[in-house]
Amino acid sequence: MKETPKQIFEKDAQDYLPVFNRYKIVVERGEGVYTYDSEGNKYIDFLAGIAVNVLGHNYKPLVDAISEQASKVIHISNLYYTQAQADAATKLVKLSGLDRAFFCNSGAEANEGAMKIARKFAHNISKDKSQIITAWDSFHGRTLATLTATGQPHYQEGLEPLPAGFDYVHFNDIDELEKMMSEKTCAVMLETIQGEGGVYPPKENYLKQVRELCNKYKALLIFDEIQAGIGRSGKFFAYENYGIKPDIVTLAKGLAGGVPIGAFIVTEEVAHAFKPGDHGTTFGGNPLACAAANVVLDTIPKPEFLNNIVEVGNYFMTRLLDLQKKYPELISDVRGKGLILGVELSNKNKLKGVEIVNECMKRGAIINCTVGKVLRFVPPLIINKSHVDEVVNILDDVLKMSL
Repeated sequence: MKETPKQIFEKDAQDYLPVFNRYKIVVERGEGVYTYDSEGNKYIDFLAGIAVNVLGHNYKPLVDAISEQASKVIHISNLYYTQAQADAATKLVKLSGLDRAFFCNSGAEANEGAMKIARKFAHNISKDKSQIITAWDSFHGRTLATLTATGQPHYQEGLEPLPAGFDYVHFNDIDELEKMMSEKTCAVMLETIQGEGGVYPPKENYLKQVRELCNKYKALLIFDEIQAGIGRSGKFFAYENYGIKPDIVTLAKGLAGGVPIGAFIVTEEVAHAFKPGDHGTTFGGNPLACAAANVVLDTIPKPEFLNNIVEVGNYFMTRLLDLQKKYPELISDVRGKGLILGVELSNKNKLKGVEIVNECMKRGAIINCTVGKVLRFVPPLIINKSHVDEVVNILDDVLKMSL
């Protein structure tokens, strides 16, 4: 029997671990860029499961591929081969310009694997080469190692002692990074575009300078593209925008359009730091997840698809900048690239960020607020300009309330 939202809220309050501040709707289904709750209300979804539903909801080729694979075999273990996994790995290697891929189940697992192989590679050079440098305001996951890599101390409070060997620098400050690095540096790990920390793209030439420093100190460059990858920036990999290539790149979120999967891709040289038994996974790269990933990997890299992301992303940015001109006292900055965009709110808003999110939801738009004051937009990559107008018009109405 279908339960009421109130009954579901009560069950959740009683039985689920209290780690989420949930919004009071029960999502029942989705179609394209829209979702519908259990009471029939319609929402335009500009959060996309936090940058996950890159092909929107109920995308028929994705649904068909999942259904077809589920009717054959869902899981078989990595003791055996499957064509779905082999195909997905080949596509990622070709797209990335790197040499070897490994599949896991999440972004945190991808980053764990990346740091693990980086340490193993560095230890083959010197036992003292273990320092991993990440950025303040970064987000790399919620396992003990990845939240230590995450440069936001509030995620780490009460979980000490944390794994050793991590240091932090400010994103976009190349001088600070240079002072921090030495022959003991194992790797520099950065989000190509910071997401959870407030949607910060790199400054011009910053990532090239990071690459040069890593070369100088024989440290590996790891790009976390869990949020900024899979076409979101307008290129399949965000690092393609900046004319460089990492030694390791990590992916998850949108890689299978909503089915849990993660991956890290490495150069041939790095790959051989691992031998059989050094790493593994039970569920990672299972046929179901890889069948879904293959649909994404066959769709998003197409030039017309990526060009649409750039065109619509530029239009979205223009509309948000127009809002900033209209409400200069409310919006302090607009930033991002492609379809990962952020609107930073000033402290003059009557409504807090989370209140603006709630008011938008009441009007039928799902958006997000990160770090308390940045409205983050990571919509499905299939949106068009009319969808942008729909959301911006709703946001305009809400900002009027915040004057």
